[in-house]
Amino acid sequence: MSTTTLSARDSMLAVGVMVVWGANFAVTKVAVEDAPVMLLILIRFLMVAVLIVPFVKIPYGNLKELFFLSVTLGVLHFLLMFNGLARVDASVAAIAVQVQVPFAAMLGWLLFREYVGWKRIGGMVLAFVGVSLLAGEPETASHIDALLMVFGGALVWAIAAIQMKRLSNVSVMQLNGWMAVFAVPQLLIATVVFEGTRIDDVVNLSWVAWSAAAYMAIVVVIIGYGFWAWFLKRYPVNQVMPFSLLAPVFGMMSGWLTLGEPTTPERIIGAIITLIGVGIIVVDPSVFKRKTS
Repeated sequence: MSTTTLSARDSMLAVGVMVVWGANFAVTKVAVEDAPVMLLILIRFLMVAVLIVPFVKIPYGNLKELFFLSVTLGVLHFLLMFNGLARVDASVAAIAVQVQVPFAAMLGWLLFREYVGWKRIGGMVLAFVGVSLLAGEPETASHIDALLMVFGGALVWAIAAIQMKRLSNVSVMQLNGWMAVFAVPQLLIATVVFEGTRIDDVVNLSWVAWSAAAYMAIVVVIIGYGFWAWFLKRYPVNQVMPFSLLAPVFGMMSGWLTLGEPTTPERIIGAIITLIGVGIIVVDPSVFKRKTS
């Protein structure tokens, strides 16, 4: 049974999850500069599958949907995001990927006629204005193709969010574990064909790549999503979702503090506008009233 507001302890845990998810941008940035992208994603998913699948039930009635989800969220999303991060600063990617929220809202309205309202429309406009400022920032503009990959990854995530509506009876761990099972063979074929990966390449991967993959699989997925699912089960959605706005903030900070990325006025202003727009979409009380009415 859910309670009304998060306790002080759980609020601190929720912030901790956002730190973990935010830091993932810097971790991934370092990793993709050190290892082949497809191989890195493969190892990440292989770890997730090995560590989760033995401990969850097989979702027999949803395997088909999970396979298709593995194509979009498991393969396409990560390939676009990781390739974009290879040439875009982590602090920029952390904000730019937030367009997945207005993308998801737009798809929900287009496909299911979900409630939008003028507040959410305003939030969408602000979010896109904010990322436009990021795109126009000189250093980012010189890698606009990579930024477009990040936007593409955000759009694919929004499509995956629609797919996940049909998997409401599947737990977070079942979803992550079995999506990984289906993603692994796809990524294995991709890394062998397109990156020429051989056994020696795996053996000779640096400790940086292995550590990054372990962070993504264990800390981000198993610990981070495990706590997040528990929060959503225990507390009302409108009490939990506002914490998600902290992830891009910590993502920007991770780029600045650990990678020495620049803090230009365009980035700061663009980030603020984007997060205000996303915040309006995420925490608009009328959305939750409509969903529960």
